[in-house]
Amino acid sequence: MEDEAAIAVREAALRAAAQVGSPADSSQQGGTVTDPTSPQGKVSRETFEPQPGNGFEAGDSSVEAMAAQDGAARVVDSATAAKNARVTFRVLAGAGGPRCQHVIAVANQKGGVGKSTTAVNLGAYLALAGARILVVDLDPQGNASTGLGLDHRRIEPSVYDVLTGEAEPAQAIRQAAVTNLHVLPSTIDLAGAEVELVNAFSRETRLRRALDSVRHNYDIMLVDCPPSLGLLTVNALAACDELLIPIQCEYYALEGLGQLLRNVDLVRANLNTGLQIGGIVLTMYDGRTRLAEQVVDEVRKHFTDLVYRTIVPRSVRLSEAPGYGVPIALYDPLSRGGIAYRDLASELAERTGLLAPIGEGAS
Repeated sequence: MEDEAAIAVREAALRAAAQVGSPADSSQQGGTVTDPTSPQGKVSRETFEPQPGNGFEAGDSSVEAMAAQDGAARVVDSATAAKNARVTFRVLAGAGGPRCQHVIAVANQKGGVGKSTTAVNLGAYLALAGARILVVDLDPQGNASTGLGLDHRRIEPSVYDVLTGEAEPAQAIRQAAVTNLHVLPSTIDLAGAEVELVNAFSRETRLRRALDSVRHNYDIMLVDCPPSLGLLTVNALAACDELLIPIQCEYYALEGLGQLLRNVDLVRANLNTGLQIGGIVLTMYDGRTRLAEQVVDEVRKHFTDLVYRTIVPRSVRLSEAPGYGVPIALYDPLSRGGIAYRDLASELAERTGLLAPIGEGAS
């Protein structure tokens, strides 16, 4: 007989699934369906002893020196970093013309589910695999910016200036620590953008118009959204091709999913008819709890092929890396979290058509 927690999890998953409809719907992004009982459907393995791939350790002066004096990140040797992180997959950069130009919003109105962590680390691993990546930090907290080695207190211009029309995107984009990885950073000024743009013309499409001017330079743009369903998130949904939804393996994360999917329907109907739900990523998985297993089972049951095979576990190393301004691929790529995001990046490349066949690589 099921306990009350299992019943509650199932009911929450059913409510959320009702908002998105059948995952097999032709309007949804495809993906390889994998038996969740297979090894690929489980959490990536963990190294028992920390093995930082580039010699970065807590307190290491080389880590602390990643941020340059002008607030920009110092670029590392990407070939060495990719080798140390064991990035064996490659992307077909420019496979759909000059660039494939996928714009993906990483969104969930619930805070603390791993949006910034997912955007930063997916961007880093895809860049190490040869893709040209732009991470757009649309959160006033600026976590994605600091996680990529930028001092958000010293950034000017920023995405705020781009949205208000005071700067061009090319002026605000900065180089991150990994070659081919760029960031459009955020500052606390962005918190006032929703109020300042309330009477602006076409306020919901400001970001889309801005990104269109640089879209041809990148294979994938990852937009890190704030933990809300306000104007900033609407701008991200109006600008993107698809939505990537991180879901924490806890009950409350499922409760908020239904509201997010209702907003996706509204944006699709009024602002962006091509918006798709590209996938759901299960994050902060703790295999010691029954609840985490129940959430995984229910989400896979109701969303099937929308759910990525890779599950991101709770990892202290993932929490430590932003403190040194580097993604997990540079801090400790062989940790559980590092391996999980590497596998997730490979899956994302496969789903977006960027994954190179064996023997081919980035241009």
